[in-house]
Amino acid sequence: MLTFIDTNQLPRKQTDEGELTVVLDRDLCGAQNVVASLRWLKPGEKFEAEASNKHQLLYLLEGKGSVRLDNKDYDLSKGAGVYLGPRESATIRPTSSLSLKLFHLVVPQIPR
Repeated sequence: MLTFIDTNQLPRKQTDEGELTVVLDRDLCGAQNVVASLRWLKPGEKFEAEASNKHQLLYLLEGKGSVRLDNKDYDLSKGAGVYLGPRESATIRPTSSLSLKLFHLVVPQIPR
């Protein structure tokens, strides 16, 4: 079965970590082991991908910003991606004058 999801038609929710739209999960299309969302961060906002027992992918779709990994900051621009393994965390911030759009994919660690 093929499901088309028009992400422009999905509701956005304002959170403490920017604006959020879930674009892939069990409710939208029956995805059992994955959740994906789009996030929009304005200057002064940040998103903290917390350490967990899950794999995470953060991909910058628009804008510029920085990511903090292991107490070090790295510049990000459109097309940059960050993989976080279980128990790893990161903080994403837009540059001081630009907003950014972030794709966030979360997949649980599947026991063997």
